Amino acid sequence: MIQFKKPNIENFYRTFNIQSFTVSPDEKQLVFSTNLTGKYNLWAMDLPNQYPYPLTFIDQTCQALSYSHDGSFMVVGFDNDGDENGQLYAIPPEGGEMVPLRTAEGHRHIYPFLSKDDQRLYYTSTKGNETYLNIYRYDIESGDESIVVEGEGAGCFLVAVDEEENNFVYLKQYANTYVPGFLFQDGKSYSLTPESDEQFTVGEGVFVGDEYYFATTYGEDFGYLAKFNLKTHEFTKVLSIEKEEFGPLRFDKSTNSLYFVTSKGVNDYLYQYDLAEGTYQNSNLPASIIQGGTVAKSGNVYILAGSATKPNNIFMKEAGSDEWKQLTNLAVPGVKEEELVDPEVLSYPSYDGMMMEALFFKAKEDVSNGHVILWPHGGPQAAERKFFRSMFQFLVNRGYSIFAPNFRGSTGYGLAFTKMVEGNWGEGPRLDNIAGLEYLYENGMADRDKTLLMGGSYGGYMALLLHGRHPEYFKAVVDIFGPSDLFSFINSVPEHWKPIMNQWVGDPVKDFDKLTEYSPITYLDTMTKPMLIIQGANDPRVVKQESDQIVKALQEKGYDVKYLVLEDEGHGFSKKENEILVNRTILEFFDQFVEAKVFAE
Repeated sequence: MIQFKKPNIENFYRTFNIQSFTVSPDEKQLVFSTNLTGKYNLWAMDLPNQYPYPLTFIDQTCQALSYSHDGSFMVVGFDNDGDENGQLYAIPPEGGEMVPLRTAEGHRHIYPFLSKDDQRLYYTSTKGNETYLNIYRYDIESGDESIVVEGEGAGCFLVAVDEEENNFVYLKQYANTYVPGFLFQDGKSYSLTPESDEQFTVGEGVFVGDEYYFATTYGEDFGYLAKFNLKTHEFTKVLSIEKEEFGPLRFDKSTNSLYFVTSKGVNDYLYQYDLAEGTYQNSNLPASIIQGGTVAKSGNVYILAGSATKPNNIFMKEAGSDEWKQLTNLAVPGVKEEELVDPEVLSYPSYDGMMMEALFFKAKEDVSNGHVILWPHGGPQAAERKFFRSMFQFLVNRGYSIFAPNFRGSTGYGLAFTKMVEGNWGEGPRLDNIAGLEYLYENGMADRDKTLLMGGSYGGYMALLLHGRHPEYFKAVVDIFGPSDLFSFINSVPEHWKPIMNQWVGDPVKDFDKLTEYSPITYLDTMTKPMLIIQGANDPRVVKQESDQIVKALQEKGYDVKYLVLEDEGHGFSKKENEILVNRTILEFFDQFVEAKVFAE
C-alpha cells in the first residue's frame, strides 16, 4: 500500500484567502482579491462559470473594491507592502492598466463611494487633516475636488451617500466604543441619535426612501436596528435580538427588505427583515463567520464567509431560495475537512467571578504532544471567533492544542464588556487569561509544565506582559508585532488614532504609574523564558521600534531571544512566502520544547 506523508506546512499555508469581492451590476462577473499566486491581486470569474482569471499583477493588499453603477469600471484601493496607505485607482472589468483616481504618497484614501452617474467620487482621506480626516468630493471628468465635511475633534469617516447626493452619513470616532453618527444635509450636521451623556456606537447603514437605517448601541448594551427620518430628523428604535450585536446592513429593493448580520460570541447570523411587515427570518448560513456581502438588483445575495475548518469562500443565494451555492472552493490542499479541528466553546469563571468564553482547539489523541498554546487575541476590542486560521490548524495537526479566551474587552458580548479593557490593558485581561489556564489545569485539559504562549498585535503585547508577570506558567513565548512600551506605543501610532488613545490605553501624564505597570518592558528581569519575536518593518500600527527596543534590552541581559523582521510586511503577512517562513519558524521554535515528537517531517 502506498504510504503518504503527514501534510507539511506548505499544505496548510498554500490555503489561499479571499479578502473582499464585488459583483458586476449584471451579475455576469465576480471580482475578488485573493492570493492565488502567493501575493494578493484581483481575480475574476465570468458567472455562471467558476474558472478564475487574473485582472491585476500589483501584488498588494486590496483596501477597497467596488463596481461602478454602469459596470464599465471598478474602483479599487491598494496599499504598499503593508503600509495601509490605500491609493484609489480605476480598472476596467477585463483588467490591465490601472488609472490613478486619488493618490498621495504617505496618505490613505478609504471608503470610496461613486455617484449614481459614476461621475463623482466621495471618499475619506488623511491628506490635509491627518488627525481628524476629511471627506472629499472628486469630479472624475473635470478633476475638481472639494471638502464635503472637514473632520474635527475625532476621526471622521464617510459611510453612506444617497442617490441624489443630498444626504451623507459620517461617523466620528472618539473611541472604539464611542462612535456617534451624523447626517450631513444642506450644509449642516444632525446627530442620528438623541443627545446622551453615555457613550455608544453607530455602525454603517443604508438609505431607504426618506429613512436611514443603521445599527447602534445608543441606550443599550447590545447593538440593534434603528432608523433616522431624513425630513423630520426623528430617531426610532426598530428591532433588537437578545444578546446579539447588529452589524452591517444591505437593502434589497426587489423585496423591500433589509439583510443584516449579527454576532453572538464566536458565531455570526444573517437575517432578512421585511420593512413592510416588520418581521424577520434567519437565512441559515453555510459557514460560521461573514466577512462581507452584497445584495444584487435581482435580489440575489452574495456573501464572503468561512468557519474554523473552512477558509473564506464566496457563496450566493438566489432570490426566493433558501439554498446557498458555493462559488469558490478554497480549502486546505491535501487535507480533508474532517481532519481539521472544530473548536470546543468553553465558559469559565475569571478571578472576579465574571464568566469568560473561549475556544479550545484540542489536538487529536493520535498526534497530541500534550502541549497547550495560550493565544490571547489581538484588538483588544475584537474577539477570537470561529474563522479559519491556517496557523491554528497546522499547529493542532502537529500535536499542539490551542486555547483562545475572549477576555474582557472582547467584542460580541455587549458594549459594557468591550469597554472593560479601556485604560485597563494590563490588569483585567491579563488575569482573565491566567484564570483560563487555571480552569484548563483544574479540569485536566492542560498540564502546568506543558504550556506555551503566543499572540499577535495586542495579543503580542499580552504575550510579553504575561511573560514578564507570570513566567512560571510558560516554557516559551512568541510575540508577533506586539507593543512593548505603552508610552512609546501611544506616541508612534498613526495620527488619526491619537485622539482615541487617552481613553483606549491611557494618558501618559495622568496615568504615568499605571502605564508603567502595564508596559511589558518594565518586567525585563523576569522575561527569562526563551522567546521568538516577529515584526513587519512597515507596520504603521505597532512600529518596528516597539520590537527593536525589547529585543535589544533582552539581548543586553543575555536572555535567549530570536528576532525575525520581515522587510516587506506591515501589521500582518500579505505574502505567502513570508507567512510560510513565519510559521515554519514558530513551529521549529516550539518543537524545541517538546520532549518527544509524534511524527517526523
